[in-house]
Amino acid sequence: MNSDVTDFASLAPAYPELLMAAGALVLILVGVIVNKERSTLVSWLAIILMIAAGVLVVTVPADGVIFNGLFIADSFARYMKVLVLSGAALALILSLSNAEEHGVHKYEYAILAVLATLGMMVIVSANDLMSLYVGLELQSLSLYVMAAIKRDDSRATEAGLKYFVLGALSSGMLLYGASLIYGFTGHTNLSEIFIAITNEGRSIGLIFGLVFLMTGVAFKISAVPFHMWTPDVYEGAPTPVTAFFAMAPKVAAMSLMIRLVVDTFAPVTSDWQQIVIFLSIASMVLAAFAAIGQRSIKRLIAYSSIGHVGFALVGLSSGTQVGVEGVAVYMAIYVGMSVALFACILALRTEKGYVETIDDFAGVSKQRPFVAAIMAIVMFSLIGLPPLAGFFAKWQGFLAAIEANLFILAVIGMLASAISAFYYLRVIKVMYFDEPKEEFVAVPTELNIIMAVFGFLMVTYFFTVANPLTNFAQSAAGSLF
Repeated sequence: MNSDVTDFASLAPAYPELLMAAGALVLILVGVIVNKERSTLVSWLAIILMIAAGVLVVTVPADGVIFNGLFIADSFARYMKVLVLSGAALALILSLSNAEEHGVHKYEYAILAVLATLGMMVIVSANDLMSLYVGLELQSLSLYVMAAIKRDDSRATEAGLKYFVLGALSSGMLLYGASLIYGFTGHTNLSEIFIAITNEGRSIGLIFGLVFLMTGVAFKISAVPFHMWTPDVYEGAPTPVTAFFAMAPKVAAMSLMIRLVVDTFAPVTSDWQQIVIFLSIASMVLAAFAAIGQRSIKRLIAYSSIGHVGFALVGLSSGTQVGVEGVAVYMAIYVGMSVALFACILALRTEKGYVETIDDFAGVSKQRPFVAAIMAIVMFSLIGLPPLAGFFAKWQGFLAAIEANLFILAVIGMLASAISAFYYLRVIKVMYFDEPKEEFVAVPTELNIIMAVFGFLMVTYFFTVANPLTNFAQSAAGSLF
């Protein structure tokens, strides 16, 4: 009996994941029993489950490597898991008030969100190429179904199919890269791969494996040139699903890339730096220009998210602890901005339906001044104007690049940021200077609360959350170096 207790205690680093896995099974049973086509109960239970897992992550700070080296828990993993769980829970809360209209009222939606989040948590703590792939596929398979969950909508079905086909291609490339790395190092464990590269040096086969592995991860964070799925999937999927895609999966994939390049492939830093710098420049530049011609608000957000991945990679390009801190802070602020942005979009509904194009925002300032004000704050923050949170996110990334003598990268990032101001300001112009076309219906209470909280945090970031967030990010980055 005592040995069983001891064995379970040794699994402490994985308690949050075990809770999520057990919770998903319980939610399936609850969903089947209370299935009334629209099951808000399952959604609320899923949100409570994510909050409970988040509390476990914070209150049981058990560091260590378990499952024969497959799973690692450290400060970096805890920081990223809190972001993943926060983003996933907030995305589910955003979907509650309009689940029926967007086709996400089925109880399966919340369960898929829990399983996807579990996959992301496994990715964040993966210490082996095998566990990395299992987590990635658990996340991806759930997201494919979520994208196409509105089965009577041809656009949603198309989005799910495109995501599935391109996701399968990226998984194949990632697996091929993993097999090359295994072939040339003799290991799948990330720590042992690091030791093998340190002792034996780089080889052309290893570099090829690294390129294919990073290609698979770049697809998950939708970095250019592996971004082709993002605008179509963001536009075709129901808006609450797009909100989910824009937050938690991005954080998980970015944490995976950080752990791989900074930790495992540190001996070949000069090789992976070239790849990250290219991904960063390509993402920032393409997003800045491609978004200018977009009329659909969700396609605009898709290109915006691609650009922000590029800005986050600016910090990672430095390969330093300061750079990783910058990325960690950037991802936290990005999640906050995304929550506020989607709350604003879901708060705007006419008798005909939800806003879909930029022109649909005409006259919002006259009918819904509070929503327009929060939307304007979000847009200014996405541009990176001081003293809003978005400015400090970009500031830390550019600072790390400059300290690493990557001056051209920093300059390109600043120019791309200036160009992106055009399409963000256009939304504000339409809201404040165009005449209203339709009458907007009342805004749900929970969306007003979310907009107020995150709007306040964006404006007062420097005085409220900057210090604690930076301290957590420093602790997270420090555990990798």
